Amino acid sequence: MSRNYAGLSRERIIVEALHIIAGRGLGGLSMRRLGDALEVEAMAIYHHFPLGKEQLFNAIAAYVTAPAAAGSSDTEASEEEQEERSGAEETDTRPWDERLTDWADTYRDRLLEFSGALSLLVHRAPHTPADDAARALLHRAFTEAGLPEEGVGIAADALYSYCLGSAIHQVRHEGDEDAPGPQESRERFHAGLRALLRGLAAN
Repeated sequence: MSRNYAGLSRERIIVEALHIIAGRGLGGLSMRRLGDALEVEAMAIYHHFPLGKEQLFNAIAAYVTAPAAAGSSDTEASEEEQEERSGAEETDTRPWDERLTDWADTYRDRLLEFSGALSLLVHRAPHTPADDAARALLHRAFTEAGLPEEGVGIAADALYSYCLGSAIHQVRHEGDEDAPGPQESRERFHAGLRALLRGLAAN
């Protein structure tokens, strides 16, 4: 097996781990199998994740819940890149509900893309710069909608829960004969999202 670890990064390890999870399930992921897939010894992975599998699982959860531009990972984005994204969000002049709908679509799509890792999110709430930026985006939008400060965090939690629950519901029923297709699933998601946002803004 190759001992050339050049190019082995946290993101490459996470992406390969997600490929294994997609094919074998969460229980099929081991450091040895991951090393074989990356063509490195398992110990090379511990260089990036010295605390082992639990640290890797935390990183996977952060990656899955942090939408990033193509070819980059918010878990490894530089401070300048994060500030650039945050600045763009702060100057977004669309109505608050349009901004939240766009965010919810992106978040849900990410969860569905890596649906094999959804169970990791039950016990993990990543605290990353990307998560902070998302919370700030939601805070600005819900404040603009007229929610009091004490209600903004509750509204943000409700939106996160709705997106996660929607993704889990869709994955759970994918094999059903009467399961809606992707377009109908998105339309149902938007119908529920509109009702949720209206209800939150009315309180």
